[in-house]
Amino acid sequence: MGLIKSCFSFMMGTAFGVYVAQNYNVPNVQKLFNTGLLIAKHIEENYRKPKKRDVDE
Repeated sequence: MGLIKSCFSFMMGTAFGVYVAQNYNVPNVQKLFNTGLLIAKHIEENYRKPKKRDVDE
């Protein structure tokens, strides 16, 4: 019974996801993730502590 129950949940979730994607304006998650990653890299580069220089130089 566990296999049938998990397959039913998966099928219903897939059907609901398809319905929502077709009928509502759902944002592109991959594009949103890439934008957030780009902003995080930019902030990290700007606010990084400067590297310590060797005393010998």
